Amino acid sequence: MTPARQRALGVATLLALGAFAVLALLISPKDSRHGDAVRLLYVHAPTAWTAYLAYVVAAIASAMWLWPRTRRPSWDHLAGAAAEFGVLSTGLTLFLGSVWAKESWGTWWQWEARLTTTAVLFFVYLGYLALRRLGGPGAERRNAIAALLAVVQVPIVHFSVTWWRSIHQEGSVFNQRGEVEINDATMQWALWSGVIAFTLLFLWCCLLRMRTLELESSAAETALDAAIRERVGTVNA
Repeated sequence: MTPARQRALGVATLLALGAFAVLALLISPKDSRHGDAVRLLYVHAPTAWTAYLAYVVAAIASAMWLWPRTRRPSWDHLAGAAAEFGVLSTGLTLFLGSVWAKESWGTWWQWEARLTTTAVLFFVYLGYLALRRLGGPGAERRNAIAALLAVVQVPIVHFSVTWWRSIHQEGSVFNQRGEVEINDATMQWALWSGVIAFTLLFLWCCLLRMRTLELESSAAETALDAAIRERVGTVNA
């Protein structure tokens, strides 16, 4: 993507986040039961969605790197950038979910299916990011295989509320029945604006992080070439 398009995406992201903030904090009404605490869900649901999206993108990028015809360093960079955003989103999802659990269930944590599998997902991808930091020969292939194995956890988390006995509610929008369980139109707009804004934020952050990873990779290659030339010069001398 050209720098001009990246800037345009950044502007669109900021405008979408601003519109979301106005809808979620100022225009959307209080919930009849939970009051202003319902506004947590306007962030909680989009962060969960972008976590899913990020991990799927990381898996697709990894598969593209493994395929010989499409193997390029940019796919590995995209996988790393997406996974980093996914870990941040999952961490925020767990935090906001705990705050909401305190409001709804009277406790910060329950060892129930959705919360437990989400915590496992978080630590699995922390491990994936740690694996990427190891580097060394064959690192890209190892990272790609790990990303494809880790993404299996995503459907387990999503369907955990129906596969096992769970006190966690199904999604207000992303549920198996495809029904929207939010009756107030303004609340629906607030939620959907959050989904759109956080999706744009994910795309923007991925592009910026990919650029950083490309620069880091180029700097590492330059340093390696310089070290080899220095070593060869020392041996010849």
